[in-house]
Amino acid sequence: MADSDNTTTLPLVTRRQVLAGGMITSTALVLEKSTFTSNAAATNLSPSDPALALWREWQTAHRLSERLCRRQQRLETRLVESVGFPCVTVRLPERENVTAYSIEALNEVFGKSSSMAALREKAEADFAAHQARWDSAAEESGYTAALTAERKASDRAQDLLEAFSMTPATTLDGVAAKLNAILREGEAWAEGSEFPWPQIHSALSDLVRVGKQMMPEQVFQGERRPKLHKRRAGCCFRA
Repeated sequence: MADSDNTTTLPLVTRRQVLAGGMITSTALVLEKSTFTSNAAATNLSPSDPALALWREWQTAHRLSERLCRRQQRLETRLVESVGFPCVTVRLPERENVTAYSIEALNEVFGKSSSMAALREKAEADFAAHQARWDSAAEESGYTAALTAERKASDRAQDLLEAFSMTPATTLDGVAAKLNAILREGEAWAEGSEFPWPQIHSALSDLVRVGKQMMPEQVFQGERRPKLHKRRAGCCFRA
């Protein structure tokens, strides 16, 4: 008889701790003091806009996060193929088999029944043994280190993205950069054809068009729509 899946969330699909607003404010203040003249001359960006400085730092962090995310996914796939997600399948009396992916899920399966204490104890021991095999293989394969690095990079990119709300743009290019970052982050998680992404993209296109009419020589952040890397649940995710 085929096992029926428990509806609990896998333990990997967790995390991302949002830092306090004070740290984000501090990041924005530091960026506002940065000198951007030399980079602006090379890339035709406005030198005095703090939103552009923040966007450039966010873009670097965002690209690093995506590279580490893809590496973590590849290692996780190999780990799942070789060890399998930590889980245990329980055969309950007069019921279908139930597969649990956490101790919390096992608690839901058995409830408060004392008549299945021995079955619960065995299931918990089997789950712990599988978890130990996963942890050992994850450490040996480099998956644990890759996951930690990806989370740190993702947190950094997210903190910079949130700092946009506290960093006023002083140029049209700075406004375009803000919208560009919002689109790239939002569409990587959500369906790009759904509200509000088409509307934000339309507003960004209008802004770039008007800006180009006013300043034909200016290169706007958003003039080219970037190729998006669609992220899956569990990667680069804050809870």
